[in-house]
Amino acid sequence: MKTLVTGGAGFIGSHLAEALLKEGHKVTVCDNYSNGRPQNLGHLKGYPNLDVHQVDVATDDLDPYFKGIDWVFHLAALADIVPSIERPLDYHSSNVDGTVRVLEASRKFGVKRFLYAASSSCYGIPEVYPTPETAPLRPMYPYALTKAVGEQYALHWGQVYGLSIVCLRLFNVYGPRSRTSGTYGAVFGVFIAQKIHGKPFTVVGDGRQTRDFTFVTDAARAFIAAAQSSLRNEIFNVGSGSPTSVNRIVELLNGSSTHIPKRPGEPDRTHADISKIKKMLGWKPQVAIEEGVKILLENIDHWREAPVWTPEAIARATQAWFDNLGVK
Repeated sequence: MKTLVTGGAGFIGSHLAEALLKEGHKVTVCDNYSNGRPQNLGHLKGYPNLDVHQVDVATDDLDPYFKGIDWVFHLAALADIVPSIERPLDYHSSNVDGTVRVLEASRKFGVKRFLYAASSSCYGIPEVYPTPETAPLRPMYPYALTKAVGEQYALHWGQVYGLSIVCLRLFNVYGPRSRTSGTYGAVFGVFIAQKIHGKPFTVVGDGRQTRDFTFVTDAARAFIAAAQSSLRNEIFNVGSGSPTSVNRIVELLNGSSTHIPKRPGEPDRTHADISKIKKMLGWKPQVAIEEGVKILLENIDHWREAPVWTPEAIARATQAWFDNLGVK
């Protein structure tokens, strides 16, 4: 197939591009490098079927890249909680307007399959665990809201214009090539940089909160399984289905810890109900947390230039979070 991956130089996008190339597909990557890095695709330069372009899906002309495309994987988006609180209009432009423009380009050129990278953050603080796709959407901050709105646009374009849409709500994806720069964010990137420099891991709260960590190659496999199916206008959770506590991550990374305040609007638990994707797509996770952490540590050099977060630096970086989402 002729495939297009928006955000294909990013963390998840680069793994998806690699998986598609290994299956023999032609891959066009569009990325504005706001989150992605050219280096994430450097090891794929030997593939003649890879075509990479610096493109902003929210502002640039998309027509040249969508002609003849069979499958579109839309992963381009601004990420992270704090900057979305500080710059909500930027997030709306990238994650909502950008999604609509990608949908319109897909419709214009008759794309056969459209896969949208949705986010489990749309559930907010769920009432049901494991959380099914039918759970109410309760986004707690602008990033989560923009991803949920983008998902609604995708499904609406499927309903009105007949695009073949599948949305994948990703749970806590981790693995090699995850972002190392930008605003304080995902736990693994923070912890590994701290480990390299011999600093204690900054554990939020008591560390007993759990997350449904999903290894990045499992996420890439889910996208391809959805593209290969004939399903239309469906939503699937993509997770391990087996939550892990932050304290367990500290054990697996073998380091000391220090504790920082719990943050408003964050769930104590994320746990994906993955029964639907197992049944309808035949997908299931393959990489257990112990194996995933081992792979991360084997690729630890990726984080050597990453910022090393201290409790004081985290407090400064997340001040807007507490100011805007804290109890008034």
